[in-house]
Parts: sequence; structure tokens; C-alpha cells
Amino acid sequence: MTASSPSIACIVEPRFPGGTSSAVARELAVLQSQFRVEVHGVASKMFGDRPVAPVLARALDKTRLPMRMGAPQIAADVVVLHNPSFLKFEKDFAPRIVARELVLVMHENMLRPGGHEAFDAAHCLQLIDRSSLALRKTLAPVSAYNRSTVEAWLAARPEFAGWGVAEADWTNICNFDIAPPTQHPSDRRGRHSRPGFEKFPSPEVLDLCFPAHADENVILGGDSLLLEGAPRPHWRIIPFKGIEIESYFKMIDFMVYYTAPTLRESFGRVLAEGVAAGKVVISDPGTASNFGGAVIAAMPDEVDTIIEGFVSAPQTYADHVLAAQEKLKVFSAEAFLDRQAALIARVSRRAA
Repeated sequence: MTASSPSIACIVEPRFPGGTSSAVARELAVLQSQFRVEVHGVASKMFGDRPVAPVLARALDKTRLPMRMGAPQIAADVVVLHNPSFLKFEKDFAPRIVARELVLVMHENMLRPGGHEAFDAAHCLQLIDRSSLALRKTLAPVSAYNRSTVEAWLAARPEFAGWGVAEADWTNICNFDIAPPTQHPSDRRGRHSRPGFEKFPSPEVLDLCFPAHADENVILGGDSLLLEGAPRPHWRIIPFKGIEIESYFKMIDFMVYYTAPTLRESFGRVLAEGVAAGKVVISDPGTASNFGGAVIAAMPDEVDTIIEGFVSAPQTYADHVLAAQEKLKVFSAEAFLDRQAALIARVSRRAA
């Protein structure tokens, strides 16, 4: 980077658990290759006194980027604000934003299945609108499904006509370490997510996905199931962050992931993690569609048959995992920069 390189300011609520902080953490080093980067943290009521997400803290340390908290003004060629849903409990947005391009990365879907609003997006955008001066304001989806909710929401809200939708998805960077598939898969099943009732399907679906006849059923992040007080004896439930993710993946050969019908993952980063870890990953057709065939699309009552097929033919297991890992290249750092090439070129010309 040179002094003439365009500048980018990344704004994040640094206590976000799960996918948001993980996505930002992966982006920082990549953005440093194209921009002069600064990072701004904005605290909100949503996360109380939680500490900075460890994955984000590690990335800031590795990139040697300081995170400035409470800046009265944030100015850059491009200002990228991640997951504006953190403002839903706020009465104002304190920093003044000045930018050529203001990009809001929509890590949360704006609509739930069925069309109901997922959060008070109008309130969040109004707060940002009042505090920003930008030549161009854009909502950046993180997947095709996420884009459909953004476009539908905007179409029904003419008062936000000043906001556009990014030409390219701001897709997660999934440059995980790649592990080889096992040559001898058995019926060892697992799922992991942050806690939250909306992250889990009904008991009936869980019973289909994690039955007593499986060799192993590992549920990492099952805090809500423990609170219910009636977990199945054949489930091994581990609290969120109860073990290292590498240890969890050693316990399973199949990752089976479904959520409540009122929730659809905007991207589903944990599924890409499972593929990279050398596992066969199974999910609902909508969520699986984000991954171009790397994740098997199935209904819960089809899971048993799929797993039985792979266990009985181990070579097909290895072949599927290797092909799925190849498909993850669409989420590489290089692919991310290719998708944002128009934005980078546009602001680079202005900065010259």
C-alpha cells in the first residue's frame, strides 16, 4: 500500500459472536492488500459488557491494526459498516460518517421466511442516514438468498430510495485450512452454532437428524437444549465454546445442520467450516444453495439414507468431500477481491 491508495474504514460492533466477527476477521488482511485500512468499534446495548470477540481480537493483533472506539467522525474513501442490526436498540448513532462510498454489509436477512421483518431495519438505516454524508450508499448482501430479502425490503420502502444494492455480493471469505476426508467414515453426526432457540429446529427434526441408532451425536452450542432440561441420552451436548472447534470436528464425520423454520441463515459460515474440515455437510435446500453443491441439500427425513449410503461406500464419501472442498474456492480471498473489483477500481480512480 502507498499513501495514494484509497482508504477504507471498517465499522463493527466488536462483541458480535459467531459469523459477523469471523467474517470481519477474515477480511482485514485481504482489504489491507488494496486499501489503507482503519478499524472502528462501535459499542451498543445489544451486547452489554461482553468482551471483544476473540476471533476479531486475534485478527487485529495479527494485522497490527488498532481498533479505535468512540471516534466522533469516521472518514474514508469507503466506509464499510458490518451488520447494522446492532443498532436496533439505539436511539442515535454517534459517529459522523463522511465517505465517497458507504457500504452496509447485511449479515442478517432483512426478512424472515414468510416475509416478516427480521429486525427493525428502517430504524437502523435511519440512524445511519442521519449521521452520514456519502456520494453513494449501498446495501451489500452476503448471499443470493440474503440479496432476495434486501431487494424485497427496499422495494416495499420507497423512503429509502437513496440506498442501492451492491452489484456483487459481499460474500464471506472462507480461506480455512483444508483437512483431508477420513477413509473410514462411520455414523458420527454433529452440528454446531452459537446458542439461541432460533438456531435449532423442532425436537421432531432433531430426533430425525440425531437418532439413537447413530454411533455419535455431538451438539456443540446446545446451551438452549440444556436449559430445556430434557436432552436425549444419546446426545452429547457441549456448551458454546465448550471445546475447541478442531476437537469437535474430530468427533464427527457428518455435519447435519437445520434451524427453526422462522430462521434462514443469510450465509451459513459454519457449513463452509465443516466442508473445509473434511466432513460431509447436509442442510436444508435453501441454505445449501449458498454453496453451489458443496453442501448436500436434503429434508430431515432423508438424512439417514444419505449417511447410510456414504458409510457403506467410503470412496464416495472421500470423493464428495474433495469435490466440495474444490467448490469452496469461490469463497477464497482472491474471489472476494474479484467480486469487489468494480468498487476497488471506482474508488482507486477517485483517489488517484
